[in-house]
Amino acid sequence: MIKRALISVSDKSGIVDFAKSLAELGVEIISTGGTAKLLRDSGVKAVDVSDITSFPECLDGRVKTLHPAIHGGILAIRDNKTHMDTIKEQGITPIDLVVINLYPFKETILKEGVTLEEAIENIDIGGPTMLRSAAKNYRDVTVVVNPEDYQPILSEIKDNGDTLMETRYQLALKVFRHTSHYDTLIASYLGKNSNDFPETLTLTYEKLQDLRYGENPHQRAAYYRQVENIEGGLTAGIQLQGKELSFNNINDANGALQLLKEFQEPTVVAIKHTNPCGVVSGSSIHEAYIKAYKADPQSIFGGIIAANEIIDGATAKDMMEIFLEVIIAPDFTADALEIFKKKKNIRLIKLQDIKKGPTKNYDIKRVSGGILIQDENLELFQELRRVTANKPTDTEMEDLLFAYKVVKHTKSNGIVIAKNKQTLAIGPGQSSRIWALENAIKNSPHPLKGSVLASDAFFPFKDCVEAAAKAGIAAIIQPGGSKKDEESIEACDEAGIAMIFTGMRHFKH
Repeated sequence: MIKRALISVSDKSGIVDFAKSLAELGVEIISTGGTAKLLRDSGVKAVDVSDITSFPECLDGRVKTLHPAIHGGILAIRDNKTHMDTIKEQGITPIDLVVINLYPFKETILKEGVTLEEAIENIDIGGPTMLRSAAKNYRDVTVVVNPEDYQPILSEIKDNGDTLMETRYQLALKVFRHTSHYDTLIASYLGKNSNDFPETLTLTYEKLQDLRYGENPHQRAAYYRQVENIEGGLTAGIQLQGKELSFNNINDANGALQLLKEFQEPTVVAIKHTNPCGVVSGSSIHEAYIKAYKADPQSIFGGIIAANEIIDGATAKDMMEIFLEVIIAPDFTADALEIFKKKKNIRLIKLQDIKKGPTKNYDIKRVSGGILIQDENLELFQELRRVTANKPTDTEMEDLLFAYKVVKHTKSNGIVIAKNKQTLAIGPGQSSRIWALENAIKNSPHPLKGSVLASDAFFPFKDCVEAAAKAGIAAIIQPGGSKKDEESIEACDEAGIAMIFTGMRHFKH
């Protein structure tokens, strides 16, 4: 039976009505500080914790509930005679219901300009301790951390005089997840400027939504975001129209966004199965989209589009000519939105800070029984060193850097061929580099004479240079570092191809 409740909350939404209902059921209310004052001002009788502990709150409220009279009442196992005899001897009365939510640490650290001292002062000590105590003793104690649970719990108490065992178990589970999340936020905040990989790694995310399914219909899935604000990150996007985003939509959209952030000039990125299939930088977004479509009009069908400038009516009209899954942009004009309404299923994502550069973060890959973790790949090259007799023209050099940005986001082994800041051929994800190049050349709908080629890693043999020469490619950019670099350099010189080494590999698996 629930006879005694301890209530101390930072988020006071719904607490007065909840406490009044408990009081009407004959439950004694114990409370602290601002919560006790609010309850009494609202007509709810509340006993101060200090009256229970016979010890005043001190240290600016830092110490008030850390006392045996509180924790003994929470932790005593009701059907353990020794426990019950002990608390009786000590004059401790059991506490059957604990209602706590914590100091707003998350809200504090998300404030602009917050100081370390402010963050530290919003680390709750007594709250997590009481929550953990009550959750540990869930067989006898009901613990509530979320105001959404007030009404269901009241209903059970009214019906049974107590909550159900399964309810108490689920509430305890919720508490341990909550305190784990809270502690991880603190550890992440305090360690945010650390460059090391800690001995133990704790990560915490908040669920945005459940998804219909994962990569395939038989897989369950959900979408989570990290807590801190990430300007220009995908989770900051606002969906303006269209069906619910799927697992694959989100994954592909993230790939498009990561590639798009390499560019500041008007650029459109088309992605299919996380690989680019059309990337163009142009004088306007309309021009860039038209050329991105023409880059590979077959693969773009059913793809994801990301643009770093506002989508206008003319661009929207052309986009409507084919089937696209998702379009991401900093905004859409009113006439563009009106045009897109004709295809209600197309997903439009508004991401205002889309040009904000990528932030330093972890890149995480799951393996059986563990994870691999690394820094995000934020750099492009270590150096730009010409290694051939021929020197690329200024235009070719611009195209080389353009293509190298694209190949950085293409699955390895990756090859990108481009001209005039338009991809003409992309060869992703092959186990042999020459296959990636041959596939790119064979499947390109464009003449490749005078184009440039980017490779995400070095050429192990000169065969890639020979194939590029046959296709009419004028310049190559690659990391270098192969034992047989000289063979590739000599082959370039023989063919009159300029080649640049970057000193930085960009494997993407």
